[in-house]
This record gives sequence, C-alpha cells and structure tokens, in this order.
Amino acid sequence: MRLRLTEEEAAFREEMHTFFNTEIPQDIRDDIRAGREIGKDHFVRSLRVMNAAGIAVPNWPLEWGGKDWTPLQKHIWHEELQLACVPPPLAFNAGMIGPVIAHFGSQEMKERFLPATANLDIWWAQGFSEPNAGSDLASLTTRAERDGDDWIVNGQKTWTTLGQHADWIFCLCRTDPEVKKQAGISMLLFPMDSPGVTLRPIKLLDGSYEVNEVFFDNVRVPGENLVGEVNQGWTQAKFLLGNERVGVAPVGATKRALATAKEHAIDLGVLDDPLLAARFAELENQLLALELTALRVVANSADGKPHPASSVLKLKGTELQQEVTELLVDLAGPLSLSSGSESVPEWAAHTVPTYLNFRKASIYGGSNEVQRSIIAGTILGL
Repeated sequence: MRLRLTEEEAAFREEMHTFFNTEIPQDIRDDIRAGREIGKDHFVRSLRVMNAAGIAVPNWPLEWGGKDWTPLQKHIWHEELQLACVPPPLAFNAGMIGPVIAHFGSQEMKERFLPATANLDIWWAQGFSEPNAGSDLASLTTRAERDGDDWIVNGQKTWTTLGQHADWIFCLCRTDPEVKKQAGISMLLFPMDSPGVTLRPIKLLDGSYEVNEVFFDNVRVPGENLVGEVNQGWTQAKFLLGNERVGVAPVGATKRALATAKEHAIDLGVLDDPLLAARFAELENQLLALELTALRVVANSADGKPHPASSVLKLKGTELQQEVTELLVDLAGPLSLSSGSESVPEWAAHTVPTYLNFRKASIYGGSNEVQRSIIAGTILGL
C-alpha cells in the first residue's frame, strides 16, 4: 500500500486542516478538546458552517450535496475534522437516513427531506432498537397497519440516542407478521411531535441523559412517508448499518485522545515508566494498523456501498476507543474520582464519566459480538 500522500492529497489535507481550525467556532472546539458535554447547539452551528462550504455530506450523491472525492479524500476529511475537535456531522442525518433516502426514496421524498437533513434543519432520531429484540434487530415487534392511505404505528423503541433533540424519526416497523421476519419490515418517517409519540429519557452510568425510550400509541403516519417499497425495510436497515459501522471507527478522535493522554503523562512526569511507555507504544501501533485497515475499506467501497470489512473497523475501532479512555483514567489516578473541587484538573474530572460513557461503543451499531459473527461468516468464510 502506498503510504505517502501525493502533492494533491497533501494540499487537500492542508485545506481541510485550515478550514476546520479557522472556520468552526473556537468555543465549540474548546468544549470538545476539554471533554465537556456538547449539546444540540454545538452540532447545529458547526454543521451549518460545513454545509455552507459544501463539505457537510461528502458521501451523498453529487446532486444532493455530495463531493466527487476519492475514498482517501473522504477519509482525510473525516480524520482532520476529528483532529480539530469538530463535532462530526450528525450520524443520524449524514450517515444514516440521508444516504437511505438518497438511495431508496422517491424524487419527491428526496426534494422534501435531503436539503433539510444536510443542513440539520431536521434533527433525525433512529427508531431501530427494541426492549426485547436484543441484538436481533429483525425480531422487532413495533407494528404498522394500514388504515386507508395512512399507517397506524404501535409499539416501543429504546436506546434512542439524542432523541430528546429530534424533530423526526426513521422507524422500522413490522408491516407483515405472516412472512419470514426479515421480509415483513418497512421504514416509516414521522415527526416526533406526532400525536401518540411519547419520549422518556434513560439516565446513564455517567449521569447524563443521552438515550431514551420512545412509545408509539396509534401514531398516524401518511402513506407518502414510507421509504421505498412496503417490506423493503430490512434491505434499507442493512444498507444503513453498513454505513454506520464505517463511521464508528473514530481513528482521528482516538489519535487525538491518545496524544492528549501522552501530554498528560509528560506533564505528570510518568512517561519514562517502562510499562506505561510500552502501553502507549502498543496503542499507537494498533491505531496505525486500524488506520491502514480503514484506508483499505474505504478504497474498496463501490457505488457508496459499504465494504463487508466495515465490521472489522467497528470492532477494533471501539475496542481502541475504550482502551484509551481507560488509559486516561489510570493516568488521572485518584483524581479521576474527584468532582466538584476546583483543585482537580478539568481533564482528570472528565475521565471516569467518559470511560463509563464509552462502554456503549461496543454495543451500538451492532454489538461487537455480532460483528465477530459477521467477520467469521462473510470475511473468513467460517
């Protein structure tokens, strides 16, 4: 594999580096660099700066705001964004429902939703996970039944990330219970303030409210809000989840977190410890291997379709992300358990909440156990 960037690629990296470090408001990047909680405003402001510059949704088709970039350019864009502490374009919009509508939606649906989705005028929620489905998404029981031209939706979703900010939800519903479970699912779009929708927050280990339960009680959805054809939802879900797994290998963000950890180790005067130095070296080597794998995956993605090896990125990317958060906790030591004291460095006070929060990374986007099964079956042929 060629590791050295061409002059054009190096210039592109410099262009992205300059843009993200000069155009995105400083206060947003400072909050992310310090590990503070970021809210809806952070996402909306930064995304609209990117969208105005035409670089918010490079993976979309050209006619809907995409860029005719090479896979390597898209990778550089994503990495420089993370290194500059810029909030990534909201995954539910840019990486999930946007590409699904662009690929499966009618022309009318594309015109109605894609520009607003790219500019974050609509904040989307993902209505996939259900309380009794576990990792078997196809066993969902939320149902949608015909009533004239409309659909009537009843059921429950859970772990709906950032649903408290959402304007609309893309929801997988069972529309035919008489066929094989994967063949009887459809995707519907409807506003979160529709009559019959109730959202209830779930408190997480780190004390934050990031995920929610969502209940549907006879929610009426116009027939025109069906994505693609009836009972095509499983195909759309696989398309969406493949894209999601490419995006959950946060190479740039993990590199930044590891570099920050090294800075703290130097400040604390502990980097000379042989065991700690070896730990840094091991993580840096694994991260380099992941980055090279990510380049191979993006280089083999054709027609916007995710490569099966995206499961490798999801698995290893989240493992490394969690290992770096654990390293930061160890560096902070007893200070990591302190809170409310002005004498405790801000970075140290954030380490335990961050560590706890990222336990989720090996579950969302298809659990890491599911990814191992995919890798065994589709890549290794076991």
